[in-house]
Amino acid sequence: MLKTKDAFRAIGVGSTTGFKLIARGDLEAVKLGGDRGATRITSESIRAYVDKLRGQGDAA
Repeated sequence: MLKTKDAFRAIGVGSTTGFKLIARGDLEAVKLGGDRGATRITSESIRAYVDKLRGQGDAA
């Protein structure tokens, strides 16, 4: 799992867009330590998001 800032950097988005992706369900976030705990992004969801973007690029 990656810290949010590292995950967002990996896919080339800022924090506002990154958290919107989480809210939409495009990225899977895991809360560690309750509501005020750290948020982490799973590597699998990053791969799935990038694969989804690649698929959209192929369709264009």
